[in-house]
Amino acid sequence: MKNAKTGFSTAAIFVLTATLLGCASRKIIFPVAPSDTKANSLVLKAGKFETASNKYKADFGTLVVPENRDKAGSRLIELPVIRIHASGSNPTEPIFYLQGGPGQSNTRFRPPDDLLSNHDFVMVGYRGVDGSMVLQCPEAQKALKGNDEVLSEKALKKIGEAFASCLSRLKKEGVDLDGYTMMEVIEDLEAARVALSYKRIHLLSCSYGTRLAYIYGLKHPDSIYRSAMIGVNPPGHFGWEPETVDAQLKYYADLWAKDPKMSARTPDLLATMRQVAHNMPRRWLFFPINPDKVKIMTFFLLYHRDTAAMVFDAYVAAEKGDASGLALMSMAYDFMPSTSIWGEFILKGVSAEFDSSRDYFTEMDPPNSILGSPVGKLLWGSVQFGNLPIKKIPEEFRKVQPSDVETLLISGSIDFSTPAEFAAKELLPYLSKGKQVILSEMGHCDDVWKVQREATRLLLTSFYDTGVPNDSLFVYQPMDFDTKLKFPKLAKLVLVTNTVWAAMVIVGLVSFISFIF
Repeated sequence: MKNAKTGFSTAAIFVLTATLLGCASRKIIFPVAPSDTKANSLVLKAGKFETASNKYKADFGTLVVPENRDKAGSRLIELPVIRIHASGSNPTEPIFYLQGGPGQSNTRFRPPDDLLSNHDFVMVGYRGVDGSMVLQCPEAQKALKGNDEVLSEKALKKIGEAFASCLSRLKKEGVDLDGYTMMEVIEDLEAARVALSYKRIHLLSCSYGTRLAYIYGLKHPDSIYRSAMIGVNPPGHFGWEPETVDAQLKYYADLWAKDPKMSARTPDLLATMRQVAHNMPRRWLFFPINPDKVKIMTFFLLYHRDTAAMVFDAYVAAEKGDASGLALMSMAYDFMPSTSIWGEFILKGVSAEFDSSRDYFTEMDPPNSILGSPVGKLLWGSVQFGNLPIKKIPEEFRKVQPSDVETLLISGSIDFSTPAEFAAKELLPYLSKGKQVILSEMGHCDDVWKVQREATRLLLTSFYDTGVPNDSLFVYQPMDFDTKLKFPKLAKLVLVTNTVWAAMVIVGLVSFISFIF
């Protein structure tokens, strides 16, 4: 693939927003399971699934599973299942997809045609997000959106109390909270594999989904043939440490310094980031700026190349007196709490990794850090104050252990969410049949899928078909800091245009963020 830019554009924002708003009108209707359906049964109906370029034969199903497999007589819940049939006449092992999150649906991915030529493609809804039990937490959404400094002790205590209140309400409504863990998700996947009569399957996972894939391989190694993980999240990394964030900012700053045009704007990007982060203005014209909200959005937007360039541009502009980009980022934060199913997020995240012995509130924001770990402080700090009654998954699955599953780790060298070195140093040594491909100057999952599309597709298809990942199409694509779409420019457009257009810009921006792990 040529070194074509993949920059944001105003048109792209409108497309993103239209896609987001159009999802409801194209909602898939899944079959109704009869009232006497037994546990682990799957009801299917035939239909068509439309990808970006083709329509495929598909089955849409409802999988009936126990809410808590560890409890005799547990009630049954229903999960949606989508199976897209391979276009070829002699398909090999199917591919089961595992989306990132937690808090995100596992039924919205549109696989590339390359993967569908030789493989069925299966998406099993995540319990707590998809299907009959959706663990919404309006209490948390309201608290997260609050007008306080959202990383203050007062605000985090409110958020923690909101999480606790939500879980208490869900329990009173009959939800068995212990049933919403990664371990149960893995058994849902296994139940779907058996119901669909597949002997063994491939896995394709992103971010949080890679943790599911890894544990699935530990629990059911005979069910998994090959597993490709993008944006790898090994055990121990559902949070982000300030030291790692600072090291990643330094990596970006070194790239910035090599660009004559950028170094002319500021010779020291790290110093600029530190100066603005620690001395943020409180308003631009009549638009308020909430420093904590800006920091949180900064971290999320650093996940990917294009939005990272927009962040750096906004900070440089702010240092020179134009805080309009920061104001837009602050405004965009208020749309973020509605992008996740917080009940499911908290139950799965905390049960897998929260460490009650840590003081996240203090540790995530050391005084000498450039940015700290704003999202680590927001999430784990609020959980720390919430004192939530969440049962942990077994200790053996909360740490790294050996696996013989054929595994391909795909990492971007500037991935703020799941840094490549964690996969390389902590997970790869435990994979007897593991390989890693690190893509220079690429970020989290969206970069891997979109920056050099054909190269990524060849990498995956070759791995699934032969076990040998072919990365020959990848070419070095330098980081491009000269973004054409700038937050200060967008902020001024918002100022002079109507609020509907402004909302579309912000929703499009937030929808681009792969939330969370």
